[in-house]
Amino acid sequence: MSSAPHVVEPDVQERARSAVHSLWRTVVHDDPVNTMDYVTWVFHSYFGFPVPLARRRMLEVHTLGRATVSTGVRERMEVDVTAMHSYGLRATLESVGDGADGAGGADGIDRGGS
Repeated sequence: MSSAPHVVEPDVQERARSAVHSLWRTVVHDDPVNTMDYVTWVFHSYFGFPVPLARRRMLEVHTLGRATVSTGVRERMEVDVTAMHSYGLRATLESVGDGADGAGGADGIDRGGS
């Protein structure tokens, strides 16, 4: 019984590789419950943002309704979203390639991990 080597087409390999290494973002959304000082404190405490940056991100959430607070591989962004939920903040995970909310990427935390 002979066994032929398994051959995977290059485009299939590339799609699989890009799916694993694609970038995701953690987005925090405005809510009627948490104070601006508390949200600033969470961003400073959890992400290690300097206070001025934490305040800028909080103001984006407050005025625009959302802000990107970190970008990186999906698994790490899932951790950040769960952490934001544990602080009582509304947060979601979005693919960077979907075109939604470019705000915050330049000053947000890059948790690439690759």
